[in-house]
Amino acid sequence: MYRPQIRILDCTIRDGGLMNDHKFTTEQVKRVFDACSKSGVDYCELGYKCDKSQFDVKKFGPAKFCDEEYLREVAYEGGSKVSVMADVGRTDYKDIIPKKESIVSMVRVATYCKEIDKAIDLGRHAKAQGYEVCVNIMSVSHVLEPDLDEALGQLAETDFDVVYLVDSFGYLYSEQVQYLANKYLKAFEGTKIEVGIHCHNNQQLAFANTIEGIIRGINYLDGSVYGMGRAAGNCTTELLLGFLKNPRYNVQPVLDLIETDFLKMQSELKWGYYIPYMVAGILNKHPRTALAMMKDSQGVSYGDYYRKLLLEGEEV
Repeated sequence: MYRPQIRILDCTIRDGGLMNDHKFTTEQVKRVFDACSKSGVDYCELGYKCDKSQFDVKKFGPAKFCDEEYLREVAYEGGSKVSVMADVGRTDYKDIIPKKESIVSMVRVATYCKEIDKAIDLGRHAKAQGYEVCVNIMSVSHVLEPDLDEALGQLAETDFDVVYLVDSFGYLYSEQVQYLANKYLKAFEGTKIEVGIHCHNNQQLAFANTIEGIIRGINYLDGSVYGMGRAAGNCTTELLLGFLKNPRYNVQPVLDLIETDFLKMQSELKWGYYIPYMVAGILNKHPRTALAMMKDSQGVSYGDYYRKLLLEGEEV
């Protein structure tokens, strides 16, 4: 038995690119897209639509900007649907061209709860251009409940396609995921808006929490190949493909890709389970200091890092 409404979105290149400034080779991105397509992954997110006036194109790879020429070079029609992410405040509206001129199917608007009005404006622009539109409310573990309720209420009045529950810091446990999933689903009763879930793996709970979301009725699931993503990374695409019983999903192409591309990459970039990322997760902190410690601990022990983060906030 399986739920045919479930969709997998692979965000390897977009979220994983936060570990290497999106400096993937063209051939690497092609292989990721091809493996996702052959595995039956519904959406493959190929990067951001970042404003080039705010980000130096010389410091980042092309997945940071997702120009149409680049997207057509690494993706093809008939494979997974192409998704791109547009951050509120970091996206030039003119870069979201009409859908008929683009290989992109979905624009995912990333926002903090306090900027939901701006997210809705950007989402409406993308919708008017002909795209499926998704809104990801980031860092939900830091949001006051009345603010979240208000944001969900505003989104329920739109014609968007999906709204995501995002555990940006890998802080949530299953009980919290259950509570929040029920809240999101109730907010969109009577609308056509689906609910998605994006989990980070700081406490090794990303897959379990995604399953909890599935049990509660969430249909859009984020994953990444070998968990590649910022700091501790994400729920793994291969675990989702193995867990779901839909016969159109096939884990084999992703397993092959992990062996050819991701084992070596992980040993160099070091996403996944590392103590600094775990500490940031259990304390509900942004992983920026943990990422800095992974690059240069400057003699700070794990215990010292925990104590300083606990007592002094994020400045270590």
